[in-house]
Amino acid sequence: MKSIRRYLSRTLALVLAGATLLTVTAAYLITAHETEEILDAQLSLQGRVVASLIGPDTSTDDFRRIAERLSQPGHLARFYHNGEPTLGETGQVAALYHHEERELSLGFWQRDGSPLLMGSPWSREGAFPAPDEEGYAWVAYDGGRWRVFSMFDDNSGLWIRSGVSIEFMQELERKVALGNLVPMLLALPLLLVAMGWIVRRGLIPIGTLSREVAGRGERELGFIDVGVPRELTGLRKAINDFIARLRETLERERRFTADAAHELRTPLAGLKIHLDNARAGEKDSLDKAYRGVERLQRVVEQLLVLARLDRRETREARNIDLYPLVLELVAELWPWAQARQQEMTLHGAQALWVRADPVEVGILIRNLLDNALRYTPEHGEVAITLSETPGGAVLSVRDSGPGIPEEALATITERFRRAADQRTTGSGLGLSIVKQLAERQQARLTLRNCHPHGLEAALCWPAVEGDGTNA
Repeated sequence: MKSIRRYLSRTLALVLAGATLLTVTAAYLITAHETEEILDAQLSLQGRVVASLIGPDTSTDDFRRIAERLSQPGHLARFYHNGEPTLGETGQVAALYHHEERELSLGFWQRDGSPLLMGSPWSREGAFPAPDEEGYAWVAYDGGRWRVFSMFDDNSGLWIRSGVSIEFMQELERKVALGNLVPMLLALPLLLVAMGWIVRRGLIPIGTLSREVAGRGERELGFIDVGVPRELTGLRKAINDFIARLRETLERERRFTADAAHELRTPLAGLKIHLDNARAGEKDSLDKAYRGVERLQRVVEQLLVLARLDRRETREARNIDLYPLVLELVAELWPWAQARQQEMTLHGAQALWVRADPVEVGILIRNLLDNALRYTPEHGEVAITLSETPGGAVLSVRDSGPGIPEEALATITERFRRAADQRTTGSGLGLSIVKQLAERQQARLTLRNCHPHGLEAALCWPAVEGDGTNA
């Protein structure tokens, strides 16, 4: 759709033209039906009136005078005497009061169907066909059609037929239809102009909203408060919601960039100092430089994970069993734990089904185990437990490290937040990644300190219907 205004104007114009055509057509059809009924009533009334004026004592001279009154200039009525058509006895022709009288006629027939008197239109090419039954009918005569009403008068013993031509009826229908069409055609341009003005005026709020959005700079992220009609309230709300999400994203990225720059600057500066000291002959500085490289490597790895998660818009959620996945991750991290003489144990259910993305849930559990191993001292223990509870599937990781101060539990999952024990190389991003992935997997993350020391991180997924084997 290129233009809403053009679409509305064109569509409404076509609808208006179609409605006009439909109205005129309906008016024509209704008029034709009603005209036929009205003229039928007039024909029957005319036949009864004529029948009341003649009788068995009506003379030949009376019929001749009737013929004179029915004659028109150029079209004479015929009175049939002894089977021969004759004019009235004076030969006079009655005045023509209206030209439409040529479309009306009246005729009389004997009981046996022989003509007695024919009005002027019915005497052109022989007599009009005689009636054979009473009532309404269409009769063809002299290349045209007539709507007629026939009745037999027992008093006079004559057939009486009155009629009107189809040309008269059609002309009447055309006049009525044109009477409806012409005013509508005259009003149509005015309606189109008014319709165009209404469409333009109705679209003004859209233009105002568009200018409000288009006139903003890249740093203007305030909400749109321009007044809009009810139909655009949803659009304005959607734009404001998008601005809120964009503002939050940009703010988060700004903080992330600043914190990441700080986190990278610190180990690089320390690394430079340790290397300078090593060049000056201080041997312990090489070990310190190595630990700085480890921390810098960890920061870069976690930043790459966050960047990959931020770019990943779609997830492939399906039912997966956590038990083999956890076994695989434990086997992957086992050499690192062995190097520090740490013990990793797995307890609980040997089949635990959850609905999640396999890639993301693997990153989630690996970061949880990695974080536990980093903060667990040598000869410490990391215990992993899988359990099925009424609230859903639970995976808990408990370490024997120093734990987290109670006042820091609420903020430890923020980016670049680290525990008080800074002797361990880390980036402050592990639990932040875990929280972000848990939210994406519709899992709930809880952290609590254990007695006498250590931290327990638990993930709870909603229960999976059935046995979880169907994806």
